[in-house]
Amino acid sequence: NTGWTGGGYGVGTRMKLKYTRAMIRAAMSGELDGGAMHKDPVFGLHSPGTCPGVPQNLLIPAKVWEDAEAYQAAVSKLAQLFTANFAQFEHAANAAILKAAPVSA
Repeated sequence: NTGWTGGGYGVGTRMKLKYTRAMIRAAMSGELDGGAMHKDPVFGLHSPGTCPGVPQNLLIPAKVWEDAEAYQAAVSKLAQLFTANFAQFEHAANAAILKAAPVSA
């Protein structure tokens, strides 16, 4: 993750490169295989419960934002933007791809 953490632009901070590198290293080495995962309820993405060299709170974005309402609003907006943009491709998508779309936040 090289994006923002802890809040949107102006509130949060850029994810530190050392944490991004640690996540990639752990994924590539197999250290994350078989570990507990957290499934995002809107996007369905799986995040590891732990990752060597990464503070645990950074692995679940909702836990890093101080303003829970702002986090939920950002998630909802992102899901809506994704859905609106993807509408142009729906006609060519198979059932598995359609099923992977975000659910309403």
